[in-house]
Amino acid sequence: MTVRIVRLGTPRLPGEGTRIGTVRRPPRGVRKDRYAAEDWYDVWYPELSPSPALVAAARAAATDAEWEAFRRAFRAEMDEPAARRTLDLLAALSHGADFSVGCYCEDEARCHRSVLRALFAERGAVIA
Repeated sequence: MTVRIVRLGTPRLPGEGTRIGTVRRPPRGVRKDRYAAEDWYDVWYPELSPSPALVAAARAAATDAEWEAFRRAFRAEMDEPAARRTLDLLAALSHGADFSVGCYCEDEARCHRSVLRALFAERGAVIA
């Protein structure tokens, strides 16, 4: 059983399980009833995405220092009680269920999902 960190909109891997969209906005130009069929996500959960201000900061981050500032700020958002409880729950579920979390960004290294990967690892999640 595992949690996978994926790019939304890419073909699903065998055994991936439920795909959770940790994005601020649904995909543009896609009907809601097509999200799962087109490999975007099964469940939309924007509570694990950066705030709108941080999304803008991440997109504008041109230097390593700017990216590091985004990373620290997003970790602070994920340290709020509701986000912490969600991360703890998903980390625990990764020991008994297959599911994935993801975002649209092409490069995981410059995406909030890299921070989510680290936060899951810190909580002892089983990560594929």
